[in-house]
Amino acid sequence: MQRSFKRLERVLALEAEQGYKNKAVVGGIRQFVMYWVAQAREEAVDEADRAFVEQTSELLLEYGRLPGVEARSKAIQSLLQNLKKRETRLGPQQPAPRKETPPPPKPPRKQRPVAEKPTAEPTPPPPPPEPEVKVARVDELQADAPLPQDPVGEPDPEGLAQPVVQIKGVGAKIGKRLEKLGAETVGELLYLFPRRYDDYTLMKPINQARYGDQVTIIGTVWEVRARHTRNNQVMVQAVVNDGTGSIQANWFNQPWLVEKLHSGMQIVLSGKVDQYLGRPVMPSPEWEAMDLEPLRTRRIVPVYPLTQGLNSNKMRDIMHTAVSIWANRVPEPLPKSIRHNQNLYSLPQALQQIHFPDNQQALHEARRRLIFDELFLLQLGMQRKRNEWRSQPGLPLQAPPDALQPFYDNLPFSLTGAQQRVIAEITDDMTRDVPMNRLLQGDVGAGKTIIAAVAMVTAVRADAQAALMAPTEILAEQHFRGLSSQLEPLGITTALLTGSVSTAEKERIYAGLASGEIQVAIGTHALIQETVSFHKLGLVVIDEQHRFGVEQRGALRSKGVETEDGMPNPHLLVMSATPIPRTLALSLYGDLDLSILDEMPPGRQEIKTRWLQPTERERAYAFVRRQVAEGRQAYIIYPLVEESDKIDAGAAVEEHERLQNEVFPDLKLGLIHGRLRADEKEAAMRAFHAGDTNILVATSVIEVGVDVPNATIIIIEGANRFGLAQLHQFRGRVGRGAHQSYCILVADNSSTEAEERLKALEETNDGFALAEKDLEIRGPGEFFGRRQSGIPELKLASILDMETLQKARAEAENIFAFDPDLTQPEHQFLKERIAQFWEHAGDIS
Repeated sequence: MQRSFKRLERVLALEAEQGYKNKAVVGGIRQFVMYWVAQAREEAVDEADRAFVEQTSELLLEYGRLPGVEARSKAIQSLLQNLKKRETRLGPQQPAPRKETPPPPKPPRKQRPVAEKPTAEPTPPPPPPEPEVKVARVDELQADAPLPQDPVGEPDPEGLAQPVVQIKGVGAKIGKRLEKLGAETVGELLYLFPRRYDDYTLMKPINQARYGDQVTIIGTVWEVRARHTRNNQVMVQAVVNDGTGSIQANWFNQPWLVEKLHSGMQIVLSGKVDQYLGRPVMPSPEWEAMDLEPLRTRRIVPVYPLTQGLNSNKMRDIMHTAVSIWANRVPEPLPKSIRHNQNLYSLPQALQQIHFPDNQQALHEARRRLIFDELFLLQLGMQRKRNEWRSQPGLPLQAPPDALQPFYDNLPFSLTGAQQRVIAEITDDMTRDVPMNRLLQGDVGAGKTIIAAVAMVTAVRADAQAALMAPTEILAEQHFRGLSSQLEPLGITTALLTGSVSTAEKERIYAGLASGEIQVAIGTHALIQETVSFHKLGLVVIDEQHRFGVEQRGALRSKGVETEDGMPNPHLLVMSATPIPRTLALSLYGDLDLSILDEMPPGRQEIKTRWLQPTERERAYAFVRRQVAEGRQAYIIYPLVEESDKIDAGAAVEEHERLQNEVFPDLKLGLIHGRLRADEKEAAMRAFHAGDTNILVATSVIEVGVDVPNATIIIIEGANRFGLAQLHQFRGRVGRGAHQSYCILVADNSSTEAEERLKALEETNDGFALAEKDLEIRGPGEFFGRRQSGIPELKLASILDMETLQKARAEAENIFAFDPDLTQPEHQFLKERIAQFWEHAGDIS
């Protein structure tokens, strides 16, 4: 048995021995399988082996979400049995697959043809596998060997830029529908990838399907009915039989399926097999009416995203025409050296195989090539942004040696070792004539604001100005209160510039910034208005960087001062309190240097966190009452009900009234939500900060910006609706004083994913560990939002694919080292491709 399969067997056995707690390996089974699958694919011997690898990885990626020990036990035992069967099938002395000559294929047995007309009779068993098709394996290529299936057509960028209506069968109406799917041109259509595949080469009879399997089943609909669940949802149930057994498919809130599905209809179901009362079921499977052609040819059939008026068969026909004619006319952007180094398909071949793969191996290689392309273009773009920034003239800021000592003397505490290390990195950057471009990461309460203050004092003592931009007025106002109290005793003039500042005050601030009288400006987007100009802007600090786009950051950077050497860029320090794993930060923000505050100030107590059921809410209220009686204060947070400030505000107002009148009638409750004016929010915050209110009822506007040392308890209602990072931010609102603090999570839903988040929050106060867990649970798409500002959209790649990402980064650095402007003839198509890739993500020129 090859090493990867032996390792899998050991891990599964250990997981069973430990009681199925998902702790057999560090990071859990999901983390293990993300690294295991690549080696297992390499060591797979034949098509059946490769199918086993894919099915195993699909099951184990979802292992942490399986409900309870019984389901996990069945999954592990099933995989162990399959490993034994594999060993028996291959024999104990199985040689390495690439050194073995495959045996001649056995002739197919005779089969009765599948009936073409749907009947109520059970569907005949599917035909046996065809002889295995030999696909050129890219990783077998020698360094100087020709790559497989190099493009035979001439590159035709102009043809690919034509509108999709140029494709046969695509008229104006269908063209509009394809446009809704994001494909306006022929080239964009080739990058409209299948969302999944029906693999007719790996069909399973129903009686061989196991719980947890991702399977494709072909069968006849025997019965369809709709019923209402307890919470009044419509559930459509269909019983499907394939001659070996029956399975029930369930769909929620899709009542129209009763009209589309009918007895006797032959369909293809794809999805995960589950169980209900001991019977196999498929919850919300994908389905299609059966097409006999792929069944006969045993093809892997692409299933595309659709829109109203465009069915799956028509979409496949369009894509087949487009791929057949145009895939081999797509320019190859990667130099041959990179394709050889990484053993990659040509781009035309990858596009052909991602749409209409010959088999699973070809599909895997196609995905590998296209994933590499995305991460390579991402990293090359980052390198170019970094180079462009560093090629601009900077403003060396060298403060006198003792310039910072008065600031340090006024601090009521000593700096941590991490703070001292980061300050040294920043002040060293600021002395250079290359503009600093640094990302400062630190957990809630790690002391990032002090770092910013030191950088600002350094800039001012070097005869320059500094500006800090925050995403909200509340946060800007808090920064102003804190920084002005630290800087003004040193004779440094500060000003707050937000949208709420009066016109007269704005005019005064504009004049002070232009003359240099105001040395430090703190504000919001108001700082980047055209009317704002600085006398000599030397340092820009941006807080909560993930909320700003490239253009906004660039607008503030561009407010440097004209000198004899041109317009020098001010130094840039970007601060983020949303921890991102280091490797991921280097990938997402590869254009920035990275500093990490990985040490908390001494005396900062760990916040005790408890997860309660809604029925235990009264216990939480009683605990709040006891804390208030001891002189402490509390937050009660409510989630955003819908993406609407109005509804959000309404829910908060209603709960505030209920709590004030029914739960805490003898206490003073404040209220803050997104619909309040800036001055109303400020008044509510000021009253809470001063202790005039005992409890602050708030929505998610409280996530950042509130610093009340006397607040020791926070109750988060609907905690299951928030991501781990946001819950951690909420929790950071308490624990800022000398008293023990508490966080109480009240969940109104107990989904498996929500349970994982809440348990993780109970177990640790480490924001970086929680960020890793959040990425594992939700994936990068939800972790960063649908699109990360300033980052191109990744269609296939995952920013968690560290192995491919590091390879792409290394290749990007190699290219950049000898041809940073991509002027070499062999880089012509690469230069055009990178411009297309970054077109909607920010300026890459």
